[in-house]
Amino acid sequence: MSLREKPDGTRDRLWNLKTAPGTAEYQMWRDETADPPALVCQVGSTQLRYHLRCIEDLHAMLKSQGDWMPLGAADEQKDAAPGTIEAWGRAADNPVGGWYGLRKGYRGRFGMYLPPLLEALGLAELTHEPRNNKMRAL
Repeated sequence: MSLREKPDGTRDRLWNLKTAPGTAEYQMWRDETADPPALVCQVGSTQLRYHLRCIEDLHAMLKSQGDWMPLGAADEQKDAAPGTIEAWGRAADNPVGGWYGLRKGYRGRFGMYLPPLLEALGLAELTHEPRNNKMRAL
């Protein structure tokens, strides 16, 4: 990829990201041909998929929140801590009425993989501590 070809979230020019603590690398891209349209997250050999609308929905929720919010990343099989990004990504009262994750068994980790993308897109500010990171909308 040349220096002029900035990542735009397509499969050919995907987003290369790191988790908030900077301990793991992963890639994300949009798959608008999926039903429903998806945001694909490739972590090593594992692929997670989220509703594509999660980017705009999460940003809107953070703007209405108006303050820092903990990430609270958790696997699908574990409960999400209340009041976290992870809990909101599973909540029955969010805009999709439940899980943003689309692949059963791999629907969690919303609070781990979405925040760095919003930061890269200039939509949010994210802390980068070893643990207990949080974010807020810009």
